[in-house]
Amino acid sequence: MHPPLRTALSLALLGLSATAHGEDTDPPVLPSVTVTGASESSYTTRAASTATGLSLSIRDTPQSVSVITRERIEDQALQTVFDIATNATGVSAKEIDSVRGYFYARGFEIKQLQIDGVPMYGSDAGQAKADMAIYEQVEIVRGASGLLNGTGSPSASINLIRKHADSKTFTGTVSAAAGSWQKREAEADLSAPLNTDGSIRGRVVVNAEQKNNFIDLENTRQRTLYGVIDADLGAVTHLSIGYSQQNDKHRGSQWAGLPIFYSDGTRTDWPRSKSAAAKWNFWDTEQRTGFVTLEHTLANQWKVTAMATRRENNGDQRLNWMSGLVDRNTGLGLDPWVVGYGGIEEQTDYGVTASGPFTLLGRKHEATIGVLHGKHKQEWLVSDASEQPPIGDFRNWNGDYPEPQWGAYYSGSSYYDTQTSIYGATRLQITDPFKIIAGARVTDWKRDAASGAWTDAPYTIRHNGKITPYLGGVYDIGANSSLYASYTSIFDPQTMRDRSGAYIDPLEGKSYEAGVKSELFGGKASASFAVFMVKQENFAVVDPGQFVPNTREQAYTSIDGAETKGYEMELSGELARGWSASIGWTQFRSEDRDGNPVNTVHPHKLLKLYTRYQLPGDWHKLSVGGGVNWEGSSYTRVVDPRSGASFVVSQPSYALASLMARYDISRDLSLQVNVNNLFDKKYYSNQLDVFQNLIYGAPRNVLATLRYKF
Repeated sequence: MHPPLRTALSLALLGLSATAHGEDTDPPVLPSVTVTGASESSYTTRAASTATGLSLSIRDTPQSVSVITRERIEDQALQTVFDIATNATGVSAKEIDSVRGYFYARGFEIKQLQIDGVPMYGSDAGQAKADMAIYEQVEIVRGASGLLNGTGSPSASINLIRKHADSKTFTGTVSAAAGSWQKREAEADLSAPLNTDGSIRGRVVVNAEQKNNFIDLENTRQRTLYGVIDADLGAVTHLSIGYSQQNDKHRGSQWAGLPIFYSDGTRTDWPRSKSAAAKWNFWDTEQRTGFVTLEHTLANQWKVTAMATRRENNGDQRLNWMSGLVDRNTGLGLDPWVVGYGGIEEQTDYGVTASGPFTLLGRKHEATIGVLHGKHKQEWLVSDASEQPPIGDFRNWNGDYPEPQWGAYYSGSSYYDTQTSIYGATRLQITDPFKIIAGARVTDWKRDAASGAWTDAPYTIRHNGKITPYLGGVYDIGANSSLYASYTSIFDPQTMRDRSGAYIDPLEGKSYEAGVKSELFGGKASASFAVFMVKQENFAVVDPGQFVPNTREQAYTSIDGAETKGYEMELSGELARGWSASIGWTQFRSEDRDGNPVNTVHPHKLLKLYTRYQLPGDWHKLSVGGGVNWEGSSYTRVVDPRSGASFVVSQPSYALASLMARYDISRDLSLQVNVNNLFDKKYYSNQLDVFQNLIYGAPRNVLATLRYKF
């Protein structure tokens, strides 16, 4: 590597935080996390630690695990976390608006994402649309994940694994992309040694994107910056320090979507490009994360890891929403709802973990233990708007609408969570074919909430000594296959109070799963089949006619809530030379305690299929691929504001097809074209019950990427 280039890269990495913030702003406290299995040159990986903290193979993990590798991310041009969730086995992804999205698995919401094993709390500052440029792969563990995740629901865990500086030679990738709706994107991913022997290495990822949208008025500018230094401090000690920042500027952002029905009760059918936004609408988000991880391997092969991570998310938005009933013939009837919000979110986590082998009764086993402490602050700010004129004829709406005068921000709500946990897990080799994985997490959780416009009075909630157990067994039935079963749990604190004034106990989720897993073609592919049952207990429901003492606050009581039963099948990896594929099928039924379907706004049947094939012989420079995402019908009940009656709004089952072709112009240079929604299917992409409005999914679109790897 040329000395000037090495020097420039060193300076870029060491100055990354300052340049990202500007010279007059200090970088956030450094922070971070646990790194799991490395990506393979296919659609599968050999190890993952998201479920238990132990570095287990997919086959030895007694839960359903899917991995979306860097190779598949590039083949499908998956650019955001939302894209990952959309294409992951067993996961349903629905938009709320241009910034937010909800993810569900096995009938329940996925409450948090993880980065290198550390949960990210909050959901309104752009996490769903976070850029995938800085991540090596994604691990999805379905079922409850309380052992490592702390609080949440018994749905799934989505763990984003960061890229690291692993190369002792100068290497990298640069790319440029162009696509539908004037999309333009450029990305650089560079790694290099920072000293002569390569014991200190650096990596920088920079991504910039600008695009319009198929929805009128919407456009986005996005910038992502990531830098990491990995240093070998001797033969057995490793240090990682990194920082990332993503800034998104959304203009003309549509909030909540389009009316479902006309004033005469008939259904609307808008063009997909129709928007309810004003031209001045905007929604800006900023995500900043810093991390530091120190690993040391002891003489007995135990590894001790200390980590710290600091995350700051901010959002600022000025939005126009329309409520009411639109007249089919005149276009009148909609009223403006103009809002200004600001979001401030801060999260700091610290942890020390240790893992390694031990010998008991003549057999070798493994164990891990960890102590974790985290703080999370969330505040919503409100800015009142001056009174606005009527909307007028919505049929001719083009966003020309006066912007109101905005008042100063004031606090809508503010709370501060702290969580301290200790967990431990072990894999016991009972016999040669039989292994037991057992563990538990003990958590102290506390929320202090301040008074605000949305909170009548300050309050404190505590849950101490909350235990979330984990138990699984794996039995090898041959050299390449295993039977498994597991029980996992998780809890989620609730803020509702009962008729005595006490806070409702945490919502508890329990997952039961059994199945079979196989490694195929020498470990290049994996297959699995699972049956599962998921339960929620202490589900808060309204206590009719009852109020919290000395208040007019509605009182709640708790019941045993929903139950999900179903099965999943998945096949992923390299099925033959040059042929990789991922195929997943999920089917389940979710019911309340009376047998009524619940969470029907997300589909209960899902097919996710994608494959890529590199042609042989003289055509070896050409790779072709494609896939189909099919989901079963989903629906919700919407209240007719004229009569108060409810009726069903549904999204019938539909399939979205995609194609990919890549040609290797040279050993290092390739041109790739991706086509999404190949047959231009018109469908609803949003979760219909949130605002009871409509957002359409993207029409057919094309993306061409020129990529140079060296």
